[in-house]
Amino acid sequence: MSDGGDHKDLRPATRLVHGGRRKEWTGPVVNPPVWRASTHLYASDAERQAAGGNNADGQFFYGRRGAPTQWALAEALTQIEPGAHGTVLYPSGVAAIAGAMLAVLAPGDRLLMSDNAYDPTRSMATGLLARLGVTTEFFDPRDIAAYRALFAAPVKAVWLESPGSLTFEVCDIPALAGIAREHGAVTLLDNTWASPLGFSGLTHGCDIVMMSLSKHVGGHSDLMMGSASAGKRWYTALRRVSHELGQVVSPDDAALAARGLRTMGVRLAAQTASALKVAEWLEAQPQVSQVLCPLLPSHPGHGLWKRDFAGGCGLFAFVLASEDPAASARVSDALALFGNGYSWGGFESLALPIAPKSYRSVMPCPTGGRPALRLSIGLEDPEDLIADLAQALARA
Repeated sequence: MSDGGDHKDLRPATRLVHGGRRKEWTGPVVNPPVWRASTHLYASDAERQAAGGNNADGQFFYGRRGAPTQWALAEALTQIEPGAHGTVLYPSGVAAIAGAMLAVLAPGDRLLMSDNAYDPTRSMATGLLARLGVTTEFFDPRDIAAYRALFAAPVKAVWLESPGSLTFEVCDIPALAGIAREHGAVTLLDNTWASPLGFSGLTHGCDIVMMSLSKHVGGHSDLMMGSASAGKRWYTALRRVSHELGQVVSPDDAALAARGLRTMGVRLAAQTASALKVAEWLEAQPQVSQVLCPLLPSHPGHGLWKRDFAGGCGLFAFVLASEDPAASARVSDALALFGNGYSWGGFESLALPIAPKSYRSVMPCPTGGRPALRLSIGLEDPEDLIADLAQALARA
């Protein structure tokens, strides 16, 4: 079964188990061993020269091009991303964002970026890309007409993130990507929230799909890594730029990510179910004015989520019925089972006070300036999490 085939006839859960487990990479064991190597040796100089011209995963050359541990993870990620020709690994999610942008954009290009994108993505646009001569315009991804009008001037690329970071707006990705394609623009999607199990970005019209593997794939809050997957044209560009930048991931981290990948499906299913239960409970609390969770029928983007997505995850936010900006910190400090920290998608629950209004240029902020918290629901019993939130809301 685990022969390195594309496994297109298999369902996602089966691909998660068997992806990347070629016999030549695993030998007689279940998992690819951890290959720690900078130098790869050759039997002859002719073999060395032949290896230099064969720039592909599975071909030994030098440590920067990886070894079976990294190749197996990249192949497994490709096999769960419908429409992907290949996947490039990066040492962090932000590195994957940078790698994808630099593979597409050049000085003088114009980038359109969803206004609810992840803050480091926005900072990259206004910092690194601006210094390289790339112009970025932020747009409201829910306003299709205004978005279409932006193509009156040439656009090289569009950056999407759905649901949006912090406030979880859902946009019509097929429509936005379709308009971009009509005008010859490349669509890039940050698909970390849903993963390929919940949303297939390439088959919905996007050209490059990236993820922070530190989140759901790693699943245990103990590694940093990112990925970008694409069809043949853009995979080739991603790989070239990655090599030019000297990007490489640790084989030890790649082994951890591959291990996490095998259980990602069951973890996501459990966390999504728990998140919905917690979100429904929060929606009924007098201390809460709004729950920003696409899984809820009351969410403005629920219809699009239900139409396009096959699943969700444990990440959402809620707004307090208070005008006191310090109220979210008081709630967070009163929680016993939720950690206060960045990232998400691990086995443990997190609660982070957020102020999304400071990360908007065009879109109105749904929190209205009120205190809010972002929750990452882990694998604890949801009844225990609800009890913890109840006591924290009552105290704070």
